[in-house]
Amino acid sequence: MWKKKFNQLIRSKLFLRIAVITGVVAIALIFISSHLDFNLFQKQASSDEYAEELRTRLLDIVSEIDGVGEVRVFLTMDNSGENVYMTNTDKKTKSIEPTVRGVVIVCDGGDDPIVVDRVMGAITRSLSISSDKVYITKLDGQQSAVTE
Repeated sequence: MWKKKFNQLIRSKLFLRIAVITGVVAIALIFISSHLDFNLFQKQASSDEYAEELRTRLLDIVSEIDGVGEVRVFLTMDNSGENVYMTNTDKKTKSIEPTVRGVVIVCDGGDDPIVVDRVMGAITRSLSISSDKVYITKLDGQQSAVTE
């Protein structure tokens, strides 16, 4: 009995229409998904967010170096990052992160050559930048009040 009802359902025009529409939609979805780059929909970190994360990580590591004491870190970035469209690859885009233009480290131990050398090594190696992009100096012990 169920075989008869199944055969009738398969032979009905409504079933045929539904099957054709479903097939067309499936083919369209496959075609669209092969041409979309879903990486574009992912949240891209802005240059400021990237710089702040980098500054925080540098602050954490430099403050752990013996003799540094209190430390402040200032970063400048060379670009805001970009997405580069690629050809002849499986990936459609490649994200290029902003690059560090310069780093200023101000710390209590900034007048000690040994501390300066340690901090310089940590910064240049962790960021893969040259030492001419890094400036390290002593933190002024006096805190000036900000007037409004």
